[in-house]
Amino acid sequence: MSSSDPAFSGSIPELYERLMVPMLFEPYARDLARRAREVAPASVLELAAGTGVVTRQLAEVLSPDAAIVATDLSQAMLDEAASREIARPVEWVAADAMSLPFADASFDLVVCQFGVMFFPDKPTAFAEARRVLRPGGSLLFNVWDEVAANDFVAVVQAALAEFFPEDPPSFMAELPHGYHSADRIRRDLELGGFTRPVAIETRPDESRASSAEAAAIAYCQANPNRLQIERRGSLDAATRHVTAALTARFGSGPIKGRMQALVVSTTR
Repeated sequence: MSSSDPAFSGSIPELYERLMVPMLFEPYARDLARRAREVAPASVLELAAGTGVVTRQLAEVLSPDAAIVATDLSQAMLDEAASREIARPVEWVAADAMSLPFADASFDLVVCQFGVMFFPDKPTAFAEARRVLRPGGSLLFNVWDEVAANDFVAVVQAALAEFFPEDPPSFMAELPHGYHSADRIRRDLELGGFTRPVAIETRPDESRASSAEAAAIAYCQANPNRLQIERRGSLDAATRHVTAALTARFGSGPIKGRMQALVVSTTR
Protein backbone atom coordinates (compact mmCIF):
# COMPACT_ATOMS: atom_id res chain seq x y z
CA MET A 1 0.00 0.00 0.00
CA SER A 2 1.34 3.41 -0.92
CA SER A 3 0.93 6.57 1.12
CA SER A 4 -1.73 7.72 -1.35
CA ASP A 5 -3.69 4.44 -1.20
CA PRO A 6 -7.28 5.09 -0.01
CA ALA A 7 -7.21 1.91 2.11
CA PHE A 8 -6.65 3.85 5.34
CA SER A 9 -8.08 7.24 4.41
CA GLY A 10 -11.44 8.97 4.05
CA SER A 11 -13.84 7.96 6.82
CA ILE A 12 -11.80 4.88 7.75
CA PRO A 13 -9.41 6.43 10.34
CA GLU A 14 -12.24 7.85 12.47
CA LEU A 15 -14.32 4.65 12.26
CA TYR A 16 -11.23 2.58 12.96
CA GLU A 17 -10.45 4.56 16.11
CA ARG A 18 -14.05 4.67 17.33
CA LEU A 19 -15.08 1.07 16.61
CA MET A 20 -12.11 -1.22 16.00
CA VAL A 21 -9.74 0.12 18.65
CA PRO A 22 -11.96 -0.65 21.68
CA MET A 23 -13.25 -3.89 20.16
CA LEU A 24 -9.90 -5.42 19.25
CA PHE A 25 -6.80 -3.37 19.86
CA GLU A 26 -6.90 -1.85 23.35
CA PRO A 27 -6.26 -5.09 25.31
CA TYR A 28 -3.25 -5.97 23.17
CA ALA A 29 -1.99 -2.38 23.28
CA ARG A 30 -1.91 -2.55 27.07
CA ASP A 31 -0.07 -5.86 26.86
CA LEU A 32 2.58 -4.52 24.45
CA ALA A 33 3.07 -1.39 26.54
CA ARG A 34 3.59 -3.51 29.65
CA ARG A 35 6.23 -5.55 27.84
CA ALA A 36 7.85 -2.38 26.50
CA ARG A 37 8.07 -0.95 30.03
CA GLU A 38 10.00 -4.04 31.13
CA VAL A 39 12.66 -3.22 28.52
CA ALA A 40 13.04 0.27 30.08
CA PRO A 41 13.96 1.96 26.79
CA ALA A 42 15.28 5.49 26.53
CA SER A 43 14.02 5.76 22.94
CA VAL A 44 11.20 3.91 21.16
CA LEU A 45 10.24 3.64 17.51
CA GLU A 46 6.71 2.47 16.78
CA LEU A 47 5.94 1.08 13.33
CA ALA A 48 2.44 1.05 11.81
CA ALA A 49 1.10 3.13 14.70
CA GLY A 50 -2.30 3.57 13.07
CA THR A 51 -4.51 5.85 15.14
CA GLY A 52 -2.15 5.62 18.11
CA VAL A 53 -3.67 3.09 20.50
CA VAL A 54 -0.25 1.65 21.42
CA THR A 55 1.36 5.08 21.32
CA ARG A 56 -1.03 6.34 23.98
CA GLN A 57 -0.32 3.34 26.18
CA LEU A 58 3.44 3.80 25.78
CA ALA A 59 3.09 7.45 26.71
CA GLU A 60 1.32 6.42 29.91
CA VAL A 61 3.67 3.70 31.16
CA LEU A 62 7.21 4.47 29.95
CA SER A 63 9.72 6.56 31.85
CA PRO A 64 8.98 10.29 31.50
CA ASP A 65 12.38 10.71 29.86
CA ALA A 66 11.77 8.07 27.15
CA ALA A 67 11.45 9.52 23.65
CA ILE A 68 8.66 8.09 21.45
CA VAL A 69 8.61 8.30 17.66
CA ALA A 70 5.42 6.88 16.10
CA THR A 71 5.31 6.13 12.38
CA ASP A 72 2.75 4.93 9.87
CA LEU A 73 2.58 4.74 6.10
CA SER A 74 -0.79 6.53 6.13
CA GLN A 75 -0.74 10.23 6.91
CA ALA A 76 -4.52 10.11 7.44
CA MET A 77 -4.12 7.57 10.24
CA LEU A 78 -1.36 9.64 11.85
CA ASP A 79 -3.52 12.76 11.64
CA GLU A 80 -6.26 10.91 13.52
CA ALA A 81 -3.70 9.72 16.09
CA ALA A 82 -2.26 13.20 16.57
CA SER A 83 -5.74 14.63 17.16
CA ARG A 84 -6.24 12.43 20.24
CA GLU A 85 -5.25 13.37 23.77
CA ILE A 86 -1.94 11.82 24.84
CA ALA A 87 0.07 11.97 28.05
CA ARG A 88 3.28 13.41 26.57
CA PRO A 89 4.70 14.83 23.35
CA VAL A 90 5.24 12.26 20.58
CA GLU A 91 6.99 12.71 17.25
CA TRP A 92 4.61 11.58 14.49
CA VAL A 93 6.34 10.63 11.24
CA ALA A 94 4.87 9.28 8.00
CA ALA A 95 7.31 6.50 7.10
CA ASP A 96 7.57 3.22 5.23
CA ALA A 97 8.69 0.39 7.53
CA MET A 98 10.77 -1.04 4.68
CA SER A 99 12.74 2.20 4.25
CA LEU A 100 12.95 3.99 7.57
CA PRO A 101 14.18 7.62 7.59
CA PHE A 102 16.28 7.16 10.74
CA ALA A 103 19.98 6.72 11.37
CA ASP A 104 21.54 3.40 12.30
CA ALA A 105 21.42 2.42 15.99
CA SER A 106 18.93 5.17 16.92
CA PHE A 107 16.50 3.30 19.19
CA ASP A 108 16.45 0.94 22.17
CA LEU A 109 13.11 -0.59 21.20
CA VAL A 110 11.13 -1.05 17.99
CA VAL A 111 7.50 -1.96 18.62
CA CYS A 112 4.67 -2.75 16.21
CA GLN A 113 1.07 -3.76 16.90
CA PHE A 114 -0.74 -5.71 14.17
CA GLY A 115 1.23 -4.06 11.37
CA VAL A 116 3.84 -6.61 10.33
CA MET A 117 1.22 -8.59 8.42
CA PHE A 118 0.84 -5.67 6.00
CA PHE A 119 4.54 -5.30 5.13
CA PRO A 120 4.98 -6.54 1.53
CA ASP A 121 8.58 -7.64 2.18
CA LYS A 122 8.81 -8.72 5.80
CA PRO A 123 12.54 -9.65 5.86
CA THR A 124 13.35 -6.20 4.49
CA ALA A 125 11.18 -4.55 7.15
CA PHE A 126 12.86 -6.65 9.84
CA ALA A 127 16.28 -5.70 8.46
CA GLU A 128 15.31 -2.03 8.71
CA ALA A 129 14.12 -2.52 12.30
CA ARG A 130 17.42 -4.19 13.13
CA ARG A 131 19.39 -1.42 11.44
CA VAL A 132 17.82 1.33 13.56
CA LEU A 133 18.15 -0.66 16.80
CA ARG A 134 21.15 -0.17 19.03
CA PRO A 135 23.18 -3.31 19.85
CA GLY A 136 21.19 -5.23 22.45
CA GLY A 137 18.00 -3.36 21.51
CA SER A 138 14.66 -5.16 21.37
CA LEU A 139 12.07 -5.82 18.68
CA LEU A 140 8.54 -6.41 19.99
CA PHE A 141 5.44 -6.99 17.87
CA ASN A 142 2.21 -8.92 17.68
CA VAL A 143 0.21 -10.49 14.85
CA TRP A 144 -3.24 -12.00 14.70
CA ASP A 145 -3.67 -15.75 14.92
CA GLU A 146 -5.68 -17.62 12.29
CA VAL A 147 -9.29 -16.74 11.52
CA ALA A 148 -10.59 -19.85 13.32
CA ALA A 149 -9.13 -18.60 16.62
CA ASN A 150 -10.97 -15.26 16.38
CA ASP A 151 -14.73 -15.59 16.73
CA PHE A 152 -15.93 -12.29 15.28
CA VAL A 153 -13.71 -12.60 12.22
CA ALA A 154 -14.79 -16.18 11.59
CA VAL A 155 -18.47 -15.17 11.55
CA VAL A 156 -17.78 -12.10 9.39
CA GLN A 157 -15.81 -14.13 6.85
CA ALA A 158 -18.50 -16.80 6.62
CA ALA A 159 -21.22 -14.16 6.21
CA LEU A 160 -19.33 -12.35 3.44
CA ALA A 161 -18.68 -15.64 1.66
CA GLU A 162 -22.42 -16.29 1.80
CA PHE A 163 -23.24 -12.79 0.53
CA PHE A 164 -20.63 -12.88 -2.27
CA PRO A 165 -20.54 -16.62 -3.07
CA GLU A 166 -18.78 -16.24 -6.44
CA ASP A 167 -15.97 -13.98 -5.19
CA PRO A 168 -15.76 -13.60 -1.39
CA PRO A 169 -13.62 -10.74 -0.04
CA SER A 170 -10.26 -12.18 1.01
CA PHE A 171 -8.67 -9.25 2.85
CA MET A 172 -9.22 -10.43 6.43
CA ALA A 173 -7.93 -13.97 5.89
CA GLU A 174 -5.03 -13.04 3.63
CA LEU A 175 -3.63 -9.99 5.45
CA PRO A 176 -4.62 -9.39 9.09
CA HIS A 177 -4.98 -13.11 9.77
CA GLY A 178 -2.55 -14.44 7.19
CA TYR A 179 0.78 -14.29 9.05
CA HIS A 180 0.58 -16.60 12.05
CA SER A 181 3.07 -19.37 11.28
CA ALA A 182 5.77 -19.37 13.97
CA ASP A 183 8.19 -21.06 11.57
CA ARG A 184 7.65 -18.40 8.92
CA ILE A 185 8.02 -15.58 11.44
CA ARG A 186 11.30 -17.01 12.73
CA ARG A 187 12.56 -17.53 9.18
CA ASP A 188 11.71 -13.98 8.14
CA LEU A 189 13.39 -12.57 11.24
CA GLU A 190 16.51 -14.58 10.48
CA LEU A 191 16.48 -13.34 6.89
CA GLY A 192 16.25 -9.83 8.33
CA GLY A 193 19.41 -10.40 10.35
CA PHE A 194 17.94 -11.32 13.76
CA THR A 195 19.97 -14.33 14.88
CA ARG A 196 19.25 -14.34 18.61
CA PRO A 197 16.47 -16.47 20.14
CA VAL A 198 12.92 -15.49 19.19
CA ALA A 199 10.12 -15.79 21.76
CA ILE A 200 6.62 -16.34 20.35
CA GLU A 201 3.76 -16.40 22.85
CA THR A 202 0.13 -17.23 22.07
CA ARG A 203 -2.01 -14.58 23.73
CA PRO A 204 -5.79 -15.20 23.99
CA ASP A 205 -8.15 -12.41 24.97
CA GLU A 206 -11.77 -11.36 24.52
CA SER A 207 -13.18 -8.97 21.93
CA ARG A 208 -16.22 -6.89 22.84
CA ALA A 209 -18.58 -4.67 20.89
CA SER A 210 -21.56 -2.59 21.94
CA SER A 211 -23.72 -4.46 19.42
CA ALA A 212 -23.60 -6.80 16.45
CA GLU A 213 -24.21 -3.80 14.20
CA ALA A 214 -21.19 -1.93 15.64
CA ALA A 215 -18.98 -4.98 15.04
CA ALA A 216 -20.31 -5.38 11.50
CA ILE A 217 -19.62 -1.73 10.68
CA ALA A 218 -16.12 -2.09 12.12
CA TYR A 219 -15.26 -5.14 10.03
CA CYS A 220 -16.99 -4.03 6.84
CA GLN A 221 -16.37 -0.28 6.80
CA ALA A 222 -13.48 0.65 9.13
CA ASN A 223 -10.59 -1.10 7.38
CA PRO A 224 -9.50 -2.01 3.83
CA ASN A 225 -12.07 -4.82 3.77
CA ARG A 226 -14.41 -1.97 2.79
CA LEU A 227 -12.70 -1.53 -0.58
CA GLN A 228 -13.09 -5.20 -1.48
CA ILE A 229 -16.77 -5.15 -0.51
CA GLU A 230 -17.48 -1.97 -2.47
CA ARG A 231 -15.89 -3.47 -5.58
CA ARG A 232 -18.27 -6.43 -5.34
CA GLY A 233 -21.57 -4.76 -4.48
CA SER A 234 -23.47 -2.77 -1.89
CA LEU A 235 -21.51 -1.90 1.25
CA ASP A 236 -24.70 -1.22 3.21
CA ALA A 237 -26.36 -4.48 2.17
CA ALA A 238 -23.23 -6.49 3.00
CA THR A 239 -22.99 -4.77 6.40
CA ARG A 240 -26.63 -5.63 7.14
CA HIS A 241 -26.00 -9.26 6.20
CA VAL A 242 -22.96 -9.43 8.50
CA THR A 243 -24.96 -7.76 11.28
CA ALA A 244 -27.62 -10.47 10.99
CA ALA A 245 -24.97 -13.22 11.12
CA LEU A 246 -23.29 -11.74 14.20
CA THR A 247 -26.65 -11.29 15.91
CA ALA A 248 -27.59 -14.90 15.18
CA ARG A 249 -24.31 -16.12 16.70
CA PHE A 250 -23.82 -13.72 19.64
CA GLY A 251 -27.25 -12.25 20.31
CA SER A 252 -28.57 -8.69 20.52
CA GLY A 253 -27.14 -6.03 22.79
CA PRO A 254 -23.43 -6.04 23.73
CA ILE A 255 -21.54 -9.00 22.28
CA LYS A 256 -18.24 -10.70 23.05
CA GLY A 257 -16.11 -13.44 21.54
CA ARG A 258 -12.71 -15.09 21.62
CA MET A 259 -9.76 -13.42 19.99
CA GLN A 260 -6.15 -14.56 19.83
CA ALA A 261 -2.80 -13.15 18.78
CA LEU A 262 0.88 -14.08 18.81
CA VAL A 263 3.36 -11.83 20.61
CA VAL A 264 6.89 -11.95 19.22
CA SER A 265 10.08 -10.60 20.76
CA THR A 266 13.79 -10.78 20.04
CA THR A 267 16.92 -8.67 20.38
CA ARG A 268 19.60 -7.36 18.09
